[in-house]
Amino acid sequence: MATPIIQVENLRIGYGIHVLLDNLSFDVEQGEILAILGGSGCGKSTLMKNMIGLYTPLAGRVLIDGEDIAQADGRQRRAILRKFGVTYQMGALFGSMSLLENVRLPLEAHTDLPTEAIDLIARMKLQMVGLAQAAGKIPAELSGGMQKRAAIARAMALDPKILFLDEPSAGLDPITSAGLDQLIATLARTLGMTFVIVTHELASIFAIADRVVMLDNQSKGIIAFGEPAQLRDQSDHPWVRQFFNREPSSADAFK
Repeated sequence: MATPIIQVENLRIGYGIHVLLDNLSFDVEQGEILAILGGSGCGKSTLMKNMIGLYTPLAGRVLIDGEDIAQADGRQRRAILRKFGVTYQMGALFGSMSLLENVRLPLEAHTDLPTEAIDLIARMKLQMVGLAQAAGKIPAELSGGMQKRAAIARAMALDPKILFLDEPSAGLDPITSAGLDQLIATLARTLGMTFVIVTHELASIFAIADRVVMLDNQSKGIIAFGEPAQLRDQSDHPWVRQFFNREPSSADAFK
């Protein structure tokens, strides 16, 4: 059996002496779409930032393609970082640059390719997300959904094996969100890319996630891991079933 492309082992995350989540262990398979779920403030985005090496774990480790990202430095760390791309909730595009210029940036910073090749690759990435005709536009001229697609194109510029997406559907209407889900599923299927997605959007979870890992801030750990439909229908944890069936808590029912 192939080694998982991401291995999270006994991870403890937090800030200083404050432990947010502890004893987190799970794997992500090559080509899988994994969703990270949980209530507000449970540490979903913090977990993702530890997985991409932006934060250093308090204990445990994250292996990307078998290598510990927190312990790597120099050339080894740069090689690991090349294996994944990241998009953040607001897209983080440079507003004064065209979409083409935004997608060109990683290629200009991390390769020695000639200008013509960089331009061609950037246009190909925009075409892959359905934005070939918008290459010359700046982000302010685009809808929220188009900005999210452009951010994905930029994250794909260096041909990573993995994409980490933080709340990709945030602020989008249901139709635009469904189109983005379709794009993610298509990229995973056709390119064999692995996706790790922080989200709380049930429609997206059931539409594209192969498995989910659910975090809980009270227990400071993982309370569910598996296929969304199976957890919805068979989980023995009441909060998990409540989340997947979109049921209010008893306290909320009287508000």
